[in-house]
Amino acid sequence: MASPVPLLSLTSGALIPQIGFGVFRVPPEETQRVVEDALEVGYRHIDTATGYENEAEVGAAIRASGLAREDVFVTTKLRNDHHKEQDVDGAFQRSLDALGLGYIDLYLIHWPMPANDRYVNTWRRFEHFAADGRARSIGVSNFLIPHLERVLAESDTVPAVNQVELHPVFAQPELRAFHERHGIRTEAWGPLGQNKYDLFGLAPIRDAAAAHGVTPAQVVLRWHLQLGSIVIPKSSSKQRMAENIAITDFELSAGEMAAIGALDEGRRVGGNPEEVN
Repeated sequence: MASPVPLLSLTSGALIPQIGFGVFRVPPEETQRVVEDALEVGYRHIDTATGYENEAEVGAAIRASGLAREDVFVTTKLRNDHHKEQDVDGAFQRSLDALGLGYIDLYLIHWPMPANDRYVNTWRRFEHFAADGRARSIGVSNFLIPHLERVLAESDTVPAVNQVELHPVFAQPELRAFHERHGIRTEAWGPLGQNKYDLFGLAPIRDAAAAHGVTPAQVVLRWHLQLGSIVIPKSSSKQRMAENIAITDFELSAGEMAAIGALDEGRRVGGNPEEVN
C-alpha cells in the first residue's frame, strides 16, 4: 500500500514522513509482526532506539516487507550509557549492524543527561556519522532550549529533529518556537499522552471528533500535524494503526486548534530532561 503521509524536509536535505510508527515498549518477540503490519497499513517511518532492544526485529520486518530500502525512513537513538567518547562509535555501529539496512535515516541522542556534560562531545561524534553517510540525518531527543543553545554554539551542525514529549496538556510552545527559528523539526513522542491523562474525554477533543466524524485519537494526531510536528503514535492493533494514519482527509478549524491548544497545563508524562542523568 502506498503511504498517504505528508513529507517534511529536514536541514540535511532528507524528507521525513510526518507520521511515523513508534515501537517503544513493543517486546522484541512481537516487534517484527507489529512493524510488518504497520508497513502494510502504509507507515513508511519507523522509530526505534537501542534502549528498546528491538532494532534487529525492526530491520527484519523492513527486509521482509519487500519495500525498497529508500522507501522506509528509520530512526534509532543512542542509549544513555554510551555517551563516553570511546563508546559512541561502537554504539552507532552496533545499531547499524542490528538494523542491517545499510544506513540509518535519522540518529538521535536519546537524552542530553546534562549532569554528565557529555552531550556536546557526543554531538560532534554524530557529525562524523553524517559526514560519512552512515547516518543520513542526525538529531536529538528530549533536549531543552539551553541544551540546544549549547549544541548550536559549540558545533557546526543544526540538529535536524528534536524528538520531545508533546501532547495537548504538554504543548511546549516556547520550545516549538525555538525550533522554528532555528530550522529544527519538532517530533512528538507520547502524542496521545500515553493514557496518563483522559485526553479523549476533554471537551475540545471530544467535540471536534463528533464534528468531523472521527475518533478523539485522530483529532489529537491531526492537531499535531497542523502544528507542523512529526508524530509517532504506536499500537499493536492493526485496526488502530490504520485509524492513526488516516488523518489527512479532514482539517481542524482555527477555533478547534486554539481550543485544543488551550488545554496546555505544562504537565509531563515522562521525565524532566534536566533530571534524567
